[in-house]
Amino acid sequence: MSDNAYIALLVAVSAAVTWALRALPFAALAPLRTSRIVRYLSVHMPVGVMVILAIYTLHTMTTETPAQILWLALAVAVTAGLHLWRGQALLSILVGTAGYVTLMSLWG
Repeated sequence: MSDNAYIALLVAVSAAVTWALRALPFAALAPLRTSRIVRYLSVHMPVGVMVILAIYTLHTMTTETPAQILWLALAVAVTAGLHLWRGQALLSILVGTAGYVTLMSLWG
């Protein structure tokens, strides 16, 4: 087999594998749309992710200065309050993270 034919075969196989891997999630998603487990996870997963991130962050901050712990507590309170008020996980996480980074940059 010539080099050009070999390269063309490699490109064709790579393209087929790439296409199949990108199409697979859509094919697997169709039966899951009516699943009770997926509905349950879509409701409870954002809060669970926020709790895990908060616990991890608080666990790693035990050796910081009192000012840094104060900024962290304030950012966690803002994040929790915003999430309880608006109920949007992404907004809460972004605002809480931005607040914490801002406080640490200005007075950390």
